[in-house]
Amino acid sequence: MDWFTAPGLWEARFLFQRGLAVLYGVAFLSAALQFRALIGERGMLPVPEFLRRTAPRRFPSLFRLRYSDRLFAAVAWTGTAWSLALAAGAGDAVPLALCPLLWLVPWALYLSIVNVGQTWYAFGWESLLLETGFLAAFLGNDEVGPPVLVLFLLRWLLFRVEFGAGLIKIRGDACWRRLTCLCHHHETQPMPGPLSWFFHRLPRPLHRVEAAANHVVQLGVPFLLFAPQPVASAAAGLMIVTQLWLVLSGNFAWLNWLTIVLAASALDPSALGLSVPGSSEEHLRPDPPPWYAALVLAVTVLVLVRSRRPVLNLLSRDQVMNRSYDPFHLVNTYGAFGTVSRVREEIVVEGTDAPEPGPGAVWREYGFKGKPGDPYRRPRQVAPYHRRLDWLMWFAALSPGYARAWFGPFVERLLAGDRDTLRLLAHDPFPGAPPVYVRALRYRYRFTTWRELRTTGAWWRRTLVGEYLPPTRLRR
Repeated sequence: MDWFTAPGLWEARFLFQRGLAVLYGVAFLSAALQFRALIGERGMLPVPEFLRRTAPRRFPSLFRLRYSDRLFAAVAWTGTAWSLALAAGAGDAVPLALCPLLWLVPWALYLSIVNVGQTWYAFGWESLLLETGFLAAFLGNDEVGPPVLVLFLLRWLLFRVEFGAGLIKIRGDACWRRLTCLCHHHETQPMPGPLSWFFHRLPRPLHRVEAAANHVVQLGVPFLLFAPQPVASAAAGLMIVTQLWLVLSGNFAWLNWLTIVLAASALDPSALGLSVPGSSEEHLRPDPPPWYAALVLAVTVLVLVRSRRPVLNLLSRDQVMNRSYDPFHLVNTYGAFGTVSRVREEIVVEGTDAPEPGPGAVWREYGFKGKPGDPYRRPRQVAPYHRRLDWLMWFAALSPGYARAWFGPFVERLLAGDRDTLRLLAHDPFPGAPPVYVRALRYRYRFTTWRELRTTGAWWRRTLVGEYLPPTRLRR
C-alpha cells in the first residue's frame, strides 16, 4: 500500500500535531478561567437553564448527563492537561490502536463545552478547532507514515477556510472590490493589538496592496494546495506569511494560529530544505494495519459526503459565514469580514456609589482586559487566548440585539459585586463595595494621529455618541 502513506511528510505531521495540541490547551485554559461568570450555574447564560430548554440531539454534550461548575472545571482542566501531554508527544508514546482514542478525548471534551457555550462560543474558530481536531485523530503516530487521505482532508479544510473567507469578501462589502477595506479594518476590527495603530497609519496605497494580496492568497493560492510539490508547499508558505501578518495586526483568538498549523500539514520539508529531529522513515511500518487503512477510508468517505452543504454554500450567492451543519461540527463553512465597519463605537460601562444618579454623581469607568477603553492605554496582545466578554462587547456596540440575552445579567453582576464577573475585567473601580448605579455610554473611537500620539500619549480619541443603558440599580 505504497499509495496510502507519505513517509516523507513525517515532519509536517509532527508540526501539525504539536501545534494543534498547544492550541487545544489554550482553548481549554480559556474555558477554565472564564466559564463561571459566563455560563456557570450563576453565570450570565447558565448552562443548566440552556440544557432544560434544548434538545440533546441538537446539542450533544457530556453535560447532558449531569452539570455542575465543579464538573465543568474538571473537564476544562483535564482538557488542558491532556493537550499538554499531546504537545509533549504522548500520541507517539502509545500503540497505533490507542492513538485515535487519545486524540478523540480532547475533541469530545471540547465539543461538550462548545455545545453548551451558547453565544459565548458562537465563533468560527470553535468549529474550526473541532473539525481540525477530529481529523487529527486519524493522522496516526510514529508507527506509520502520515496517511495521504487525511493529509488531503486537512488541505481540503484549509482550502475551505481560505477560499470561503475570500469569497465572502468579494461578494460582500464593495470596499473589498475597491481595495479600500483595510483603510478602515485595522481601526474598527473587534480587538486591535499593540501594532494595529501602526498598521492603520500605513500609507493608503499600502492598504490597497494589502487588500489585493489578500484576494490573491484567499481566492487563487488555495487551489495550489492540491498541486504537486513543491508548489503545494509554496502555497502553504504564502498562507502562513499572510496569517502571520494578521497575527501582528490584530487579535483573533487562535484562528490565525490554527490556520498556520493547518498550512504546516501541507509543507514538504525536503522540498524546503528543512528537517525536524526525531523519528524518520526507518522507524515506520512498511504497511499500515488493515484496520487502520479501513478506518481512514471510512473517515474520508464521511467527510466528503458531509462536504456537500459547505460546497453548496461556497457556490451560493447567499453565502453565509461560520456555520456548522451538524451537531458534531465535523464539516463546516467558514469566512470572515464580509462587511467592514467604517466607524468604531465602543460601550463604556461606568458605576457610581452616589445615592442618586443626578448631576452631582461621580461616575467611574470599568476597565476591560482586551477591548479599547482608556484612550491612553495601548491596545494589548491577547491572542491566541480568547477573551469572550471583550469580543461580545464589540458586537454589542454594533447592535443591542447582539447583547440582549447577556448584557442585563452582566450589569446585574456588576451591581452585586460578583467576584467571577469582576475577574474578567482589568479594573474594578469599586474594590470596597459594589456601586449603587451602573450605566453604559456609547463612544466613537478613532486612532490618534502621529502628532497626537507624540504630544498627548493617547492611542485613541473618543467622542460621546449617547447613552446605551440608562443608570440602573438592583431591585430592592
